[in-house]
Amino acid sequence: MGLTKQYLRYVASAVFGLIGSQKGNIVFVTLRGEKGRYVAVPACEHVFIWDLRKGEKILILQGLKQEVTCLCPSPDGLHLAVGYEDGSIRIFSLLSGEGNITFNGHKVAVTSLKYDQLGGRLASGSKDTDVIVWDVINESGLYRLKGHKDAVTQALFLREKNLLVTSGKDTMVKWWDLDNQHCFKTMVGHRTEVWGLVLVSEEKRLITGAADSELRAWDLTYLQEIDDLEEPDPKKIKVSPGIQDTPEAEDGSLEVDETPEDRILSCRKAGSIMREGRDRVVNLAMDKTGRILACHGPDSVLEIFCILSKEEVQKKMDKKLKKARKKAKLNSSKEEEDLEVSVAMSLQDEIQRVANIKTSAKIKSFDLIYSPHGELKVVFLLQNNLVELYSLNASLHTPQPVRISRITLGGHRSDVRTLSFSSDNIAVLSAAADSIKIWNRSTLQCIRTMTCEYALCSFFVPGDRQVVIGTKTGKLQLYDLASGNLLETIDAHDGALWSMSLSPDQRGFVTGGADKSVKFWDFELVKDKNSAQKRLSVKQTRTLQLDEDVLCVSYSPNQKLLAVSLLDCTVKIFYVDTLKFFLSLYGHKLPVICMDISHDGALIATGSADRNVKIWGLDFGDCHKSLFAHDDSVMYLRFVPKSHLFFTAGKDRKIKQWDADRFEHIQTLEGHHQEVWCLAISPSGDYIVSSSHDKSLRLWERTREPLILEEEREMQREAEYEESVAKEDQPTVPGETQGDSYFTGKKTIETVKAAERIMEAIELYREETAKMKEHRAICKAAGKEVRRYQPSAYVLEIFKGIKSSELEESLLVLPFSYIPDILTLFSEFIQRGSDVELLCRCLFFLLRIHFGQITSNQMLVPVIEKLKETTISKVRQVQDVIGFNMAGLNYLKRECEAKSEVMFFADATSQLEEKRRKRKNRKKMILTLT
Repeated sequence: MGLTKQYLRYVASAVFGLIGSQKGNIVFVTLRGEKGRYVAVPACEHVFIWDLRKGEKILILQGLKQEVTCLCPSPDGLHLAVGYEDGSIRIFSLLSGEGNITFNGHKVAVTSLKYDQLGGRLASGSKDTDVIVWDVINESGLYRLKGHKDAVTQALFLREKNLLVTSGKDTMVKWWDLDNQHCFKTMVGHRTEVWGLVLVSEEKRLITGAADSELRAWDLTYLQEIDDLEEPDPKKIKVSPGIQDTPEAEDGSLEVDETPEDRILSCRKAGSIMREGRDRVVNLAMDKTGRILACHGPDSVLEIFCILSKEEVQKKMDKKLKKARKKAKLNSSKEEEDLEVSVAMSLQDEIQRVANIKTSAKIKSFDLIYSPHGELKVVFLLQNNLVELYSLNASLHTPQPVRISRITLGGHRSDVRTLSFSSDNIAVLSAAADSIKIWNRSTLQCIRTMTCEYALCSFFVPGDRQVVIGTKTGKLQLYDLASGNLLETIDAHDGALWSMSLSPDQRGFVTGGADKSVKFWDFELVKDKNSAQKRLSVKQTRTLQLDEDVLCVSYSPNQKLLAVSLLDCTVKIFYVDTLKFFLSLYGHKLPVICMDISHDGALIATGSADRNVKIWGLDFGDCHKSLFAHDDSVMYLRFVPKSHLFFTAGKDRKIKQWDADRFEHIQTLEGHHQEVWCLAISPSGDYIVSSSHDKSLRLWERTREPLILEEEREMQREAEYEESVAKEDQPTVPGETQGDSYFTGKKTIETVKAAERIMEAIELYREETAKMKEHRAICKAAGKEVRRYQPSAYVLEIFKGIKSSELEESLLVLPFSYIPDILTLFSEFIQRGSDVELLCRCLFFLLRIHFGQITSNQMLVPVIEKLKETTISKVRQVQDVIGFNMAGLNYLKRECEAKSEVMFFADATSQLEEKRRKRKNRKKMILTLT
């Protein structure tokens, strides 16, 4: 048996160079009791918490693989709901930074998250057109609302009513009655996608933003219908669509009531507020006080409006009326009435424009906080990887926004196109279209930032005190790291300078550009004009003119050969000393973008836009192997120092490691969410840094853990199986059509494993029960005492160990052959009073999905009868205990309030009292009518 070659595994170490990614939204969060200082921003699969005052990252909420698409803080400020690209939702604690609650219900990206007023329920909308309401406390889904025909853009709970309003890209705004989970009203007054909505004026007005330049305002009137409970409901007459009386809005659009006879509210268009921007509304938001309304389009301007209170509106109306009276000098009462009608307030008077905030770049998302003192704080996540905080005093007549803070140091404004490691493995250089940053690899802190032109290639000068940058305009820029100054700029090429290679003797380097030339440069010391000391400079020594654009150049380790890749899809090898042609490597169908030569000069690997990597022998130019490496263009290729292993990076978002001797794929490093542009390997080979179009830099570290290819292939097959499980159709409940599953969860690999654990526990229970019967029989025959133990306890522990959010989906995939044993065990558990709430939840769900088979099975009739008796009695006992505890807590609360003369839970108490008062008034009205 031959020896298996082992490799060392590379793992993800850190994400840096990213302030905020573009798919999610920025939100204010409350930490350490402070509001308006900390913000949460999406950062690929993680969430970063930034301190705006210090400009520091203070907390990272670790994600898994999928990119963050939506954020929503809880009303109490203790938790943060995070939606992901795969449709999952995680609830993080801002105190510990841990995400203990996971909801899986959507099939694709989550687009909207919103808590209710108390934070007990969470509504999520997705690109799969569904809206799901989750019970955060019980960690389970309540119901799935289907009705939208395109992605859901916004969802809002109403405070006083148990209603939900949602908007979507299907141009619809839908109102949902959460008591019976149906859509009772659909507003079709929009002709384009509805991108946002807010409720203002004590939820009596709805403002929507669509793909045009106006914000539409809708007046809401809540209808209280009093039905006589003693008389049966009259039969509802269905009216055909052609005869149905459909009200028409002011703009000619129709307003549809799905069930006009049961509608809860009426909605009429009140008018429009014209925006200054002509493009669509990207975000529409309101602060928690309901005072400030703000919106923006795909540009860099945020428009801020102030919503006046009833007192302010009345005051303004009185002033307007007084001015009109003074002008007209009217005294008769009839003329006064006509005058009052003529000076009625318009929508523009009730919702006034305050100011516009112009940011330094296009706005991706924003959040705002309005203080009682009139100060408005607005934080922006910009599209160029930047966070800005503005402040303005909204109470002034002409408020002027002032930029308070800005987080820029943590990343580049554009994509990083070149990376380099210093010779001591400590410093990392990253360069983009406007700046160069030097990072400390161990701390991941930016220690130097320098402005530059559009950088395409770079390297550290030997000694690590200077760096050389090649730009898109063909210039060489030489920087001093100690001072951060630009030492010299040299016009090297007439076109883009695509590639540079440092000579092995470290005395010079070679450059290749789009002007079809390769130029050789030497380092030299020249006298500085400003000081008596000498400084580093470069001088051109030779030029090699070619027939095609040069895309990449690379020295051989012995400095005898120079490899040049050309636009004609070939790689030509030249002698360095005489510049004579030696070899031509041809075989790629598209130009070679990247290449590298191994440390011993025996192999050269080339990566091309045709997605292939070819390994060549440098002695004869023969192709050893052609590998299909990536699903898109191969952008970068580098050998690991002192080995025949090499890494490739592609536009398919993956980084792969290969063995050039065995022609095998070793490992895939997944983490980037967009195209990978470049990577750099440290001189020791222990670290890799990669950059991507998602603006993140990722550090990968070589561990001491051995990597065996057979195990790696097995892990890859398991990952593919998990992905296939998630894509399978959901199991259908009897009575429902395929694809019409109204359960809130979805089938995942975790729910499948949980169902397997339940089945294993039931089978173990059966075996142990059979053994116990045999043991009893033997002991009874021998006259010995029976050893007592309960094999059912293990089954209960398995049920208790399943996550609450995965419970229903785990039970849904169980075969019916296990259900009789489970029902028998449930009867035993409930009779003992063990975990009554959990068992009742499982029991009702199983009865719902297996009702037909359970009722037709005569063997289960006594079990069901026994369950009926025990369940009702035990649930009543639990209710009594809860009622007793509530009464005790209320007594303790009253005692504490009486002693300290302080009102506890004032907000919650006032809300409950208000609801009770409304119920009493409603009962009185019913009594008086009857």
